[in-house]
Amino acid sequence: MADKVRGNAAAALDGLLFDGMTIMAGGFGLCGIPENLIAAIREHGVKDLTVISNNCGIDGFGLGILLENRQIKKMVSSYVGENKLFEQLYLSGELELEFNPQGTLAERIRAGGAGIPAFFTRTGVGTLVAEGKEVREFDGELYVMERGLIADLSIVKAWKADAEGNLAYRKTARNFNPMMATAGKATVVEVEQLVAIGEMDKDNIHTPGIFIDRLFKGAVFEKRIERVTTRPREEKVVA
Repeated sequence: MADKVRGNAAAALDGLLFDGMTIMAGGFGLCGIPENLIAAIREHGVKDLTVISNNCGIDGFGLGILLENRQIKKMVSSYVGENKLFEQLYLSGELELEFNPQGTLAERIRAGGAGIPAFFTRTGVGTLVAEGKEVREFDGELYVMERGLIADLSIVKAWKADAEGNLAYRKTARNFNPMMATAGKATVVEVEQLVAIGEMDKDNIHTPGIFIDRLFKGAVFEKRIERVTTRPREEKVVA
């Protein structure tokens, strides 16, 4: 078995980055994003990227730092509402956007990882989403054809892994990361805990190591909250 473990994000990405490539970036909002890998991509300076991700982070964090550095040419996303720079670059024509219903984006990624080149869905029929795509009738209903997605590189965040690359995720971080791990020509993972082979609970491995090429233990995880929402604190009544 080839050694998959690397010392840091830069070492894990060594030789994999090139201008004009397509990168899948896991996470949901700011939850479960590969923070260390995104920072290493910024430091590398690779440009003209097509990035497939649920959203593009926020101003100053997550994928937003690649936008600030003008490294992203095109986004394939389903939500863009928390990033003002994203809006500005799109409206000015500096950034291309392929907008997807969120379930469609998830299925396109899953299909790509499963070797399925295309599928049909009712979502988006009769809207801008269906423009330029094949529409076919099945059982009296119209369906639009969507293509599966693959990437030159998938960057993924997991909670725990062993040296073989078997992964476990926690909670919301399990949304897009497992699908993207299967849909990259190369997949690089950053983890919070790296354990010895045999220590993973075999019934709770979410991504088998066969899909993983390189991994490392992340140095820092800020785990920022996208938008803090709390209820008003109840005032104590003094008798």
